[in-house]
Amino acid sequence: MGRWRPPRKKGSTYITPAGAARMQEELTQLWKVERPQVTQVVHEAAKNGDRSENGDYIYGKRRLREIDSRVRFLSKRLDELTVVDRIPDDRSKVFFGAYVTVENDDGEEHCYQIVGPDEFDIKNGKLSMDSPLAKLLLGKHLDDEVVLKTPEKTEHLYITHIEYKPYI
Repeated sequence: MGRWRPPRKKGSTYITPAGAARMQEELTQLWKVERPQVTQVVHEAAKNGDRSENGDYIYGKRRLREIDSRVRFLSKRLDELTVVDRIPDDRSKVFFGAYVTVENDDGEEHCYQIVGPDEFDIKNGKLSMDSPLAKLLLGKHLDDEVVLKTPEKTEHLYITHIEYKPYI
C-alpha cells in the first residue's frame, strides 16, 4: 500500500474575524518566533560535527519541516478565506456566525455558534458550518424542528433561540 491519499474535500471558505485573527497569530508565532529559535538550535548542532547521531540536529530539522509545512498551509488558507464581519439583515434565520440554542426531546439545551471549518471546537460550542447538524440548522427559523440522524439514533431538535453578537 502506497502513501498516496486522495485529496481532501476543501472546507467552506468562511471564517469569523476572531478565527482569522487566531490563524494570523499562529502564523506570526511560527514564522517570527519559533522558526528562528529552531534554526539557531539546528545551526549550533550542525557545528558539533557528526550529524547522523546528533539528536538536536535531527529533531531540529524535523521541527523545521513541520513549521514550514504549517506556515505554507496557513498562508495559503488565509489567502482563500473570506472573513464574515457583519451581522445579516434577517436575524430571524440561522446564518453563519449565529449562536443557536437547540433543545432535544429530553429537554436538554445546547448552544452552538456556527463557524467555519478552520475554527470549530465542539467543546467550546463552535460548530463547523460543514457539519451535518450545522447544515440542518442553516436557513431555519426560531421554533423550527430539525431531525438529526446518526448511526445510533434519530434525534429531533428544536431551535429555541437565535442570536447574533457584534463582531469586534
